[in-house]
Amino acid sequence: MTGGITDRPSGIQPSAAPRLLLVEDSDTQALQIRRVLERHGFAVDRAASAEAALERLNEQLPELVVSDYHLPGMNGGELARELRLNVRTRSIPVLMLTEASEPGLEREGLESGADAYVPKSADQELIVLRIRALLRQSGGQSGSQSGGYAGSQAGQVAGQGEPADGSAARPASAAAPTFGHGVGMFRRGRILLVGERSGPGADEGSLAALLARDGHLVETAAGPEQARALLQPPRGQGAPDDGRPADTASEGLDCVVVDLLAEGFDGIAFCAWMDATRQTALTSDTMRAHGTSFRILGLGDGSSENGATSAGAAESLTARAYAAGVDDVVSDVAGLEAVGLRIRAVVRRKLLQDETARIEADMRERQAAFERARGEAADNAAKAALAEALAQANAELADANARLREAQGKLVQAAKMASLGELVAGIAHEINNPLAFILAHQGTVERLLDQLGTAPSGGPPAIDWAEAAPKLARARQRVGSMSLGLKRIQNLVLNLRKFSRLDESEQQSVDVPDAIETVLALLTHKLGSGITVERVYDAPRELMCQPALLNQVIMNIVGNAADALNAEADRVAGQDPANGTQNPSSAGGRIEIRTSAADGLYAIAIEDNGPGVPEALRERIFEPFFTTKPVGSGTGLGLAIAYSVVQAHSGAITIDTAPAGGARFTVVVPQHPVAAAIAVLS
Repeated sequence: MTGGITDRPSGIQPSAAPRLLLVEDSDTQALQIRRVLERHGFAVDRAASAEAALERLNEQLPELVVSDYHLPGMNGGELARELRLNVRTRSIPVLMLTEASEPGLEREGLESGADAYVPKSADQELIVLRIRALLRQSGGQSGSQSGGYAGSQAGQVAGQGEPADGSAARPASAAAPTFGHGVGMFRRGRILLVGERSGPGADEGSLAALLARDGHLVETAAGPEQARALLQPPRGQGAPDDGRPADTASEGLDCVVVDLLAEGFDGIAFCAWMDATRQTALTSDTMRAHGTSFRILGLGDGSSENGATSAGAAESLTARAYAAGVDDVVSDVAGLEAVGLRIRAVVRRKLLQDETARIEADMRERQAAFERARGEAADNAAKAALAEALAQANAELADANARLREAQGKLVQAAKMASLGELVAGIAHEINNPLAFILAHQGTVERLLDQLGTAPSGGPPAIDWAEAAPKLARARQRVGSMSLGLKRIQNLVLNLRKFSRLDESEQQSVDVPDAIETVLALLTHKLGSGITVERVYDAPRELMCQPALLNQVIMNIVGNAADALNAEADRVAGQDPANGTQNPSSAGGRIEIRTSAADGLYAIAIEDNGPGVPEALRERIFEPFFTTKPVGSGTGLGLAIAYSVVQAHSGAITIDTAPAGGARFTVVVPQHPVAAAIAVLS
C-alpha cells in the first residue's frame, strides 16, 4: 500500500503543514482518510493500533490525534484517557471516529477525554472543518509545547513507499520527547506470568494472549528457576529495552502474576522471595529516581492443596499470600476477562505511580537547578557588589594617593624653602662680614683724606709730606682691605649664579669639580675655618646629568656632615669645661669628597670623621621625615630628596662606615645616562 501527497495546494510546504496522528486499524479506511487530509494541506502520520500510537508519541508529538474508537487491544476511549493522564499530551486535541449506528459510543468517547466525535459516514468536508476548528481552539501549541514536529520533515514525499504496518515514515533525525531522566512518556506494561495449571479458566496461554491483545508485553515462566533468571539477569546485563534504565530486570517489570496453586513449586514461598527482592531494589538510587517496584498478583481458585473446596481454605491461602508480600489475590473462578481486568487495573495503577515518581524526580531536579541558578545569581550579585566596592575603594585610594602626592610635593617645596632660608641666612652672614669692615675702613680713609686736605685759613693746603706719608700708607691699607671684601662679595654672587644654574632639571654636561666647589662656597658658614674639606677628583670632570644631582644631593650630604661635626664639637665642648667657647670647627673636623669612574659608572663618595650613623638607623635614613637631628633642627626630607634625585638618574645611594669612623655616603650614577636608559628599556 502506498500513499503520498498528490494534490496538496502549492502554497503549503511540508515544513509548515499541521501534523496529525491518524490511529486506524483498517488499511483501506486509513488510506481514504489520509488522502483527504493531505489534500487539504495536513501532514499525516498513521498508527495501526493504540499501542503503536503511544509508541509514536514517544518519538514526536502531533498537533492533533484522529482515532477510530474500535481498535485491537486498547480502544479509542482508552487511548484518549491515556493522553489526558499525561502532562505532556493532555493538551493535544483528540477527534474520535466511529460508526453512526452505534448508540452511546459518542458519550463514552467524550467522557474518556476526546474533544469531538464525528461519524465515519459524515461528509469528508465536515471532518476537515472539525479538525481545523480543534486546531484553532488549541492555538496550534500542542506539538510546540513539547518539542513536537516543529522543524521536522512533514508528510511523505510523493511516490515514497509507506512502512508495512501502514504508518508514515518518520524522520530519522527527529528526537524522541522524554519526560525526565530520559524516560519516554508512554510505555507498555511488562507482565511476567509464572506457573501453569490445567483448567479452562486458568489457561496461562489464554491469559497471556488476552494481556498481549491489551497492548502489554507479556513473558511467561514455567517455574521459579526460569522466573529468577528473568528477574535477576547475569551481572552486566540490564532489563529488556523498554525505554527505561534499570539496575536489574525486576526494575523493568510492572507486574508478576504467580499461580499460587501451581504444581511443582511453592507459589507462596516464591512470592516471599520476590517480595524480599523488590524490597532490596527499593533502596537503589535508580528505583527511587525512576519509579516504583513491580507488583505481585496471586492467582487462586478457592481450592485447598488436597482439592477440597472450602471457604476456610480460600481464606487461609489468601492470608498466607498477603503475609508473603502479595499485593493482590484474584480467583480465576470469575473468568478470564475478570482476571484480565484485575491485572490491567494493577498495571495501570503501577504505571501511574511510576509517572508520578518521574514527575516528582523531574520537579526535584528542576528545583535543584533553580536553587543552583539562584545561588549563582546571588554569587554574581555578590561579585558585582564586591567589584563595585573594589572600584570605589580604588577610586578613593587613587584620590588619597593624589592628595598624598600633593602634600608630599608641598612638603618637599617647604623643605627646599627651609634649605633656601638657611642658605640665605648663611650668605647674608658671609656678605655682612666684608660689608662691616668695608664701612669701617671707609670712615678711616675719609678721616685721613680730610686731615690731608685741610688748608690754612685764607690759602691753599700746606702738606707736610713727612707727616702725611704714614696717613697715606694707612689709607692705602684700608682701601686694600675694602677691595678684598668687595672681591669676597663678588665671588659669593658668582657662586650664587652658578648655584642657580645647578637647579635646572634637564640633562646637561656638568663640570663636577667646579659644581662641588660652588656648593662648598655656599656652605662656608657651616664649614667654618676649622673643618677641613679634602677633594680627590679621580674621575673625569664632565658628567652628563641633571644639575640637581650636584645641587641638592651634594649640598644635603655635605651640610649634614658639617652639622654632625658641629654637633659633636658642641657635645665635647659641653663635657670639657677647658674648651670654653672654643669654635666647634677647631675640634679637627674633616670631610673628604672623592670622585671615581669605572665600568661606565660615576661615583661620588663623601665621608667624614664625625660620630657616624648607627647600624640600626641606616635602613630608615632615607625615609621621608626621618631625622637624627634635634627637634626643630631639620625637616627629615633632605636625604629623601637626595634619594629620589639619584633614583631619577637610574643610580643608587648607599651609606656605610668611613675608615675614620664617621659616615660615608656613596652616590653611583651611570656615566652615560642615555645608554643606561636604553639598556633598562631593552
